[in-house]
Amino acid sequence: MRRGALVLLAVLCLATTAVGRAAEPAAELLAALRTGGHVLLIRHAQTDPGIGDPPGFRVDDCGTQRNLSAAGREQARALGAALRTLGIPVAEVRSSQWCRCLDTARLAFAEQAPVRPWPALNSFFGDAASEPARTQALRAAVAAAPAATNVVWVTHQVNITAVTGVVPAPGEIVIVRRGPGTPVVAGRWSPV
Repeated sequence: MRRGALVLLAVLCLATTAVGRAAEPAAELLAALRTGGHVLLIRHAQTDPGIGDPPGFRVDDCGTQRNLSAAGREQARALGAALRTLGIPVAEVRSSQWCRCLDTARLAFAEQAPVRPWPALNSFFGDAASEPARTQALRAAVAAAPAATNVVWVTHQVNITAVTGVVPAPGEIVIVRRGPGTPVVAGRWSPV
């Protein structure tokens, strides 16, 4: 009985430690983010169940799309609050034109910077022919990102994977260093 209690205590301690680490990036990455020069590629927050969008959806009509769930809206707010609390500067926020991305960006960053829709961040999930041009546009923009601050791009899993090779979870941030050539992933972070 006593041994079982000790094992349970050890598991709880490890679980608490793991959760604490997930809430804040590693010290070296945090210092780099506070300095600037990064693109924060954020996959939109959690959505209503499903894959892709319903047939006949329109980008200009949120009622035809798969949107953020209540948990996703809270996740987006918490994501923005985490960056502000940690003192990570954000000078510019761009978003896919999909409502789930715009909502994620606005809920997270409206207090820090205006959210600008950018078609290069639009999903190519159902439009594979547009992938090369969009991916090239994103890579060129990574190379031209400002050195003294960070920029945020809220987009879709397929876009982030095409640029970085990383498959992010909803609400996860893939941090890319600015600079020419193939984007270099500096780290990944799930603030919530």
